[in-house]
This record gives sequence, structure tokens and C-alpha cells, in this order.
Amino acid sequence: MTARQHLFRLTALSLAAVILVATVAIAEDEFETVELIPEDKAGFTATHIFAPITGLFRGGPGFWYDQRRLKIETTPPGAVLDLFYVRKNFQKGYEQADAPVIVLLPSRIEAGDRDSVTIRAFLDGYKQQEISIRVRGNEEDIHLELEPLANTLIAVTHLYFAGRTALTFLTKEALTFRVQHREGGYSIVFVETGTSDEATAALSVIKDALLERVRSQQLGEDLVVRIELTPEAITQDVDLRQQQSQDPIRRLHSFTLNVIPPDGGAEAVRRTRAALARITGRQVSSCATRYDGVLHEQIEHSVLARARSPRGSFVDPYLRAAMKRLGEISPGGQVVLGDGTRFRTSIPLELAAAWSQAAEVRGYLVILRQLVDELEPAADQRNTLRGLIAPEVTPADFDAIVDRAEAAERLCLASAG
Repeated sequence: MTARQHLFRLTALSLAAVILVATVAIAEDEFETVELIPEDKAGFTATHIFAPITGLFRGGPGFWYDQRRLKIETTPPGAVLDLFYVRKNFQKGYEQADAPVIVLLPSRIEAGDRDSVTIRAFLDGYKQQEISIRVRGNEEDIHLELEPLANTLIAVTHLYFAGRTALTFLTKEALTFRVQHREGGYSIVFVETGTSDEATAALSVIKDALLERVRSQQLGEDLVVRIELTPEAITQDVDLRQQQSQDPIRRLHSFTLNVIPPDGGAEAVRRTRAALARITGRQVSSCATRYDGVLHEQIEHSVLARARSPRGSFVDPYLRAAMKRLGEISPGGQVVLGDGTRFRTSIPLELAAAWSQAAEVRGYLVILRQLVDELEPAADQRNTLRGLIAPEVTPADFDAIVDRAEAAERLCLASAG
């Protein structure tokens, strides 16, 4: 290597070092800085006498007399830090900051032998972490790896039908929870549970005749879901019922909160039977089949199957009755599956077989639409239908699918006319 090349290499390395130092300096300039220094100093001890000598063996005089400085970071960043200065088991100072942060402490000579800083980190969706650092110790850079909460709210489904509401919360693990009654509604506290963006978004759009608003808030390691009832629901003095189950296929746990009227839904049963009796074969045949076909094409079969499989929900009796009525108004008293299989719903065994495969029964989505149209106000019909057949689909996506289905039906009617 020539002298010129050697000089060029040294210059490049020096420049890189300058850039690196500048980058670090800029990064540290972005840190919040807090001062955690007690007003009173520790008492005089033998350490003060021998500090000039012992400091020579521990990095020089600055070891004892320079101000202590801790740089604290967390992964993920942005955790809230509670910082406690403790001396002889008494709190001498407290500050709160957001990571990353630089904490200024007294010099080691001003601190007591047992002085310590307790760092407690909080971040929504993660377990709380706490460590303790001796003020006279050697630590300068503290990095806390936060562990995600063991349980997570994966999804939320909402169903309103015939004067009743069901909210189902799907989580990775079985839930530990408590339900608290409060003025105008309820709060559900899911212990040591985080939430997903999808679940938070699903909660934010929930609204029906009984629920005015549903919102969630992460409070440390707990997720709080607040339910506000409508004035109508408060007047009715609605009741809550809880139900837990497990989805072994998806390996998810579910917790369902049912909001029911004081009569237990007896009036809704009467109204539903009357509505089903008014539905005719003409309303579920001809061009209505185009509507049904688009829904089957646009909504994933697994989503339809999960929504319509018998699962002990309050809507199961209504849906079974709708399947039976579909057979009554269909040719030959039979419902037909996509593969051509036929079941006579007047026979209980065949009705049960058809209902267990409801997602594949042609015309079933149409009769559910007609039933919803008979029972619910126009403004609530789409949201109610979504809860019945595809609660996992977002309202916006469901609206787009139904728009296409209705357009296909109108086109068919125009051609027939």
C-alpha cells in the first residue's frame, strides 16, 4: 500500500468515526432527560476519605465525582417508565418519563452505599417489567426487553337480532375477566390481555338498538371494554348473560356476552314466527337466487360456515325455523345444497342435516334477508344481516358485497321484465 493510499484510508476511517459519533449524539439529543437527584446527600462515610485512592483503581477520580448518567431504552420503544430513587428503603425521589430517556443521578460520592434506582416499565399489550440499579454501580446503558402479554383479543363479532345482542370475544387463551355494572352500561375487564388492531377496529363500529357505543382501553396489563347502553335498553332494564366456549379448529377461546330483554325474548319469538309465516316462495326464488349466488361467491365459505354452524347461540332456534320454512316454500318441500343434495325439512333428521350444512344451502341467505327485512328497521337491516351470515367481515366490505348482490338481482329483474 502506498503512502497516499494509506493516508486516504486513514482519512476515510476518521470521517466514518466522526459521522458515527455525530449520529449517536443526534440520537441521544432526541432522548428525554430527567433529573433524579435527592435534595439531601448521603451521610459522610469512610468512602469519602479513601475515594481519591480507590478511584485510581476504578477508572480514575471521575468514578466517584462525575455525575451518574443512565441511558434507558426499551424494546418496543415508547414504554412509560416510573423511576424511583430509594435510600434505606425510603423513596427519596420519583419521576415519570417515556423511553428512551437519559436519567441524571447524583455522583457516586454523593450517594449512599445502598442507594438504588427502581425502574418500572409499562407498555400497552406487554407485561410490566421492573429492575433495580445501584447508584454506585457501573451500569450506564439499560435495555429492557418487554414481553408481550400471554393472551390477546384476536377478533370481536357482533350480532343483533330480534331485540337481543351478542358480543363474542375471541382470544388466544381462556379469559380471566370480571364484569362490572356502571351507570348507563357495563365494563368488562379482561385480565392480562392485550388487543389486536382488528379487534379494536371492530369494537369501534358496534352500534345497535341496545348498544349505544362500545370502546376499549388498555390499562397496563388489563384490557377494559366499556359498553354504553341506549336509552331504550336502559328503560327496558336489560339483563346480561355470559357464555364461554372453545373453537378447537382455530384453537381460539370465545367469550360471549348476551344482552337480553327482561322477558327473555318471548315477544321476539312470537314476532319471528309471524314474520317467517309471511315469507313466500316467490321471495326466495327466481332473481333472488342471483342475490344468493353473489353472496356465496364473495364471502369465504369458511366464514359462512362458522357463522351459521349450530353453536348454542340465542339465534339458533330462529335459524333452524328459517331453514324449515325455506323447505316449506321450496318445490317438493326440499332444500338443495350446492352439490345437488336435497333434504326434506319436514323430517326432523333431514332438517338437522340441512341446518348443519346451512352455508351450502341455496336460498338460505335470501330467506334470512327476508326475515331481517320483516323484523328490523331499514337503517339496521344490513348490520343485522352481517351479524347473522358474516360477522367476521368488516361493515365496509360487507356493504360492498351486498351492493354487488343487489345489483345482480336488479339486473335479473330488469331482464325478466
